[in-house]
Amino acid sequence: MIVAIASDHAALELKAELVRWLGEQGHEIADLGPHSEGSVDYPDYGYRLAGYLSRGEATYGIALCGSGVGIAIAMNRHPDVRCAQVAEPLSAALARSHNDANAIALGARLVGPEMAKACVAAFLSTEFLGGRHQRRVEQLSHPKLTEETA
Repeated sequence: MIVAIASDHAALELKAELVRWLGEQGHEIADLGPHSEGSVDYPDYGYRLAGYLSRGEATYGIALCGSGVGIAIAMNRHPDVRCAQVAEPLSAALARSHNDANAIALGARLVGPEMAKACVAAFLSTEFLGGRHQRRVEQLSHPKLTEETA
């Protein structure tokens, strides 16, 4: 399993901590940046991570910014990405089991390193349940637009 991770400048420290911890857990990690403290734009790194997932270069993605919101929005602009912003392990597990999320987004200003690790651990250890959830997941990438939903 390859886990790709990207952040903006606000989450640089959390990214470094998660990269170290994921390596200790035996995961192969693709650190997509940034690699310095200068200000960067979270959409650039969200799009980079989304492309990496879409091309199959990683199994799962971890997206980080100050709140987790902006980078999640950027990630979800890609039809092959299902990125859930999470702040605790239950949401991370449900994102996998019910939504087949292939990425999670965390806010470095909202969750500390230990909670972030707990979220990532729950996310990576949970399997998609399929079944009744499969139809809904397919609709995320291929919406059925009707008069009521358009």
